[in-house]
Amino acid sequence: MITLSEIQNTLDNSDPAFTEQLAQKAQSLTEQYFGRTISLYAPIYLSNYCSSHCTYCGFNSHNRIERMKLTAEQMHKEMAHVAQTGIENILLLTGESYKATPPSYLKEAVYIAKQYFTSISLEVHPMDTDEYHELFLSGVDGIAIYQETYDRNRYAEVHLSGKKKDYDYRCTTPQRIAQSGIRQISMGILLGLSTPAEDLLALYTHLRTMEKDYPGVEYSLSFPRLRKIKGEAYALSPIDDITLIKIICLTRTLFPRVGINLSTRENAALRDHAIKLGITRISAGSNTSVGGYDLKDSKDQDPQFDIADTRSVEDMIQYLKHENFDPILTDWRPVETENV
Repeated sequence: MITLSEIQNTLDNSDPAFTEQLAQKAQSLTEQYFGRTISLYAPIYLSNYCSSHCTYCGFNSHNRIERMKLTAEQMHKEMAHVAQTGIENILLLTGESYKATPPSYLKEAVYIAKQYFTSISLEVHPMDTDEYHELFLSGVDGIAIYQETYDRNRYAEVHLSGKKKDYDYRCTTPQRIAQSGIRQISMGILLGLSTPAEDLLALYTHLRTMEKDYPGVEYSLSFPRLRKIKGEAYALSPIDDITLIKIICLTRTLFPRVGINLSTRENAALRDHAIKLGITRISAGSNTSVGGYDLKDSKDQDPQFDIADTRSVEDMIQYLKHENFDPILTDWRPVETENV
């Protein structure tokens, strides 16, 4: 297993030749295991109600924003808007409020989403194993759950109250998800909260343990950077572009078969570069506000974070094709069987 000093040396090494060598190795491994395919997905925010106080998040319970939870009718409108772009992989998100968005609400959202999309993932508050199993039976394919930071002291400093303050419950969430039957888990850290090398080592160790204990699950990793919210910066330890690229490439060399996600938090130029090195899944045409696609004007929206890459789904498809990538809108097809 890689050591902390090796990770730190990789991030600190400013020699362009070293970075180029790392990038070439990552690119080679990505093409070996994934070919020239890039999966596309889009997020849909169902609710911004939150019972936790996370100092870096636009949805936190102390922020004075308009709280909104989509009704069934509103879900249909938002999902129909996204589906018409061609997207078939959807990520449904909520704030950290079990009371506002209990499993029953999430199951209703999944039921509606199945009418529009072939693959459904969730990024919501952590739950117990039996609740994840209910969601699995309702049609959920994957769960995204990020520890944010593995530094316990730092975690306590930025998670001031609410259920998310419970470090151990959140850290054991991937285990509960795997035990529930859900087939895909996305893990990650929020770059900018703490020391990146230490968080990376902890994340890699966590992933290795999950792969060993639950080998039948498909894993992916994400490395979102703290971004501005309505122009206000929240990053405590800013991560520059070169460091982010190194993190992506290092991850690929250590985990050749693991998917790596990149959202529209990042600008178009960086995403275009990263796609050629180690990224396998990207969001496109995204909006990070509840009701942001079809229900609310941009001036009235309260986003979780500001979008940096504003290209449409069609723009991304055309770009990928121009660069000789194969844009994948869905990895799964429902099989219809006739009654015998």
